[in-house]
Amino acid sequence: MSYQVLARKWRPQYFNHVVGQEPIVKSLQNALQHNRLHHAYLFTGTRGVGKTTLARILAKAINCENLQNFNPCGQCRICLAFDEGRFLDLIEVDAASRTKVEDTRDLLDNVQYAPTQGRYKVYLIDEVHMLSGHSFNALLKTLEEPPAHVKFLLATTDPQKIPVTVLSRCLQFNLRSLSPAQILKQFEFILGQEQISFEPLALKTLARVANGSMRDGLSLLDQAIVFGSGQVTAEDVNGMLGVVAQQPIAELLTALVVADAPRLLAVIGELADFSADFGAVLQQLLVILHRVALQQQLPNCLADDFDKDIVEDLAQRLSPEDVQLFYQIALMGQKDLDCAPDQRMGFEMVMLRMLAFKPVRAGTAASQAGQTSQPYAATQIQVAQPAVQEPPQVSTTVPNSAPDGMADNSAGNWSAMIAAMQLTGMAKQLASHCVLVHLDDEVCQLQVAPDHIRSARTEKTLQDALQKYRGSPLKLHISLQQTAAETPALQQAKEQQDRQQAAVDAIQSDPTIQALKDHFDARIIPGSIKPV
Repeated sequence: MSYQVLARKWRPQYFNHVVGQEPIVKSLQNALQHNRLHHAYLFTGTRGVGKTTLARILAKAINCENLQNFNPCGQCRICLAFDEGRFLDLIEVDAASRTKVEDTRDLLDNVQYAPTQGRYKVYLIDEVHMLSGHSFNALLKTLEEPPAHVKFLLATTDPQKIPVTVLSRCLQFNLRSLSPAQILKQFEFILGQEQISFEPLALKTLARVANGSMRDGLSLLDQAIVFGSGQVTAEDVNGMLGVVAQQPIAELLTALVVADAPRLLAVIGELADFSADFGAVLQQLLVILHRVALQQQLPNCLADDFDKDIVEDLAQRLSPEDVQLFYQIALMGQKDLDCAPDQRMGFEMVMLRMLAFKPVRAGTAASQAGQTSQPYAATQIQVAQPAVQEPPQVSTTVPNSAPDGMADNSAGNWSAMIAAMQLTGMAKQLASHCVLVHLDDEVCQLQVAPDHIRSARTEKTLQDALQKYRGSPLKLHISLQQTAAETPALQQAKEQQDRQQAAVDAIQSDPTIQALKDHFDARIIPGSIKPV
């Protein structure tokens, strides 16, 4: 009695059977249809997505004597020789075990000889990135100008390690990782053909744990069949993998929604009874919260999600603020699990932290103020913030309050003019460090400190902006002189300093901050206070 594992038994033999790589399959079939075959193909992608499988199907197709819809017929002598492993013109090499340059030279010694059975001699080199630098150099010339009867099919999981000189001579196809839905569909088909009973939830769990690799998924499916004595159930799969079903995760979040601390701890106790890995539970919680956030912002993006019903229900019951806060607490809580006395205690504290620091919405703060005696009530910290200043309303016309020829040389008026002219870069810097002395339709006189850096180009830009602002061809004169008047830059610096000091005073005088400093010996990190 010989048993063949599912990954080998159900390995695709035709392009139509390859799962999840439709664009690449279409490209290869079109190349066969129009007889535009490249001399070197490079298949890249993660493990178990079909790189070597596609290369073997292509090698069979280009030698098949009777293509059926641009698929190997599977019945001619070439296809039968392929399937039985006796096709002499397919030279398949594992580069991981033949990395030396001598191995590559031996491999290429017979390149010039014509094929013995098929139309082309095919060199299939798997894990080609494992070749040494000298091996790539030995391969390079043949790869660039191979004989007409030779095709190279290369496969790798790490194309970054392949020299660019080799990459440039290959037609590269990057295979995608498979989605859980694609893996699940293939599982259902295979188990139907094998006449093995299964539970859909068990296959969903296996498809997700496969992490985009069909081969890994089929290996897990093999293990689940053996573990379940010929059937695949959710309980057996969870026990085999050591994972927890999604239902407890939904119960945890539901308990958070209604602020039910006893129920929350009861669910955690049930998880502990099954010896659950609380690190994995926290990761599943992060996955669900991520999907809930997506569902709230983009309702149609999870149409094929396995947990769509659970996610939609939680998206309606949780506010976006709650979701974001819970996700951040869970994300930061992953580091706490290793520091806690045991994982359960660390996980409980993470969940209770979500319960304690629930966002407070407008109109509810007053009602919750009297509930601080209840368990797990949150302390509301309110930090005084400086009032937001409205930007000055700048007029695009010159104020006519001053007589003609006399300038209102206040810093505020000159600052308003700078904002109205929409200056940028060095021109704005120069204007901000100047004092307006005189302005009319013919001339604009400014003063600037002698040590300020300026250039003719910057002054020309400022003059053009003033002419556009005034609507007249005035001239700009800048004198180098120290002045006691405030420049717009100095005024802005003082305003920023006042705002910073107001923010520091607000934090220092806040009663909650004082309580934290008194009870917990807390301190304010210098430089961490910024005005809003």
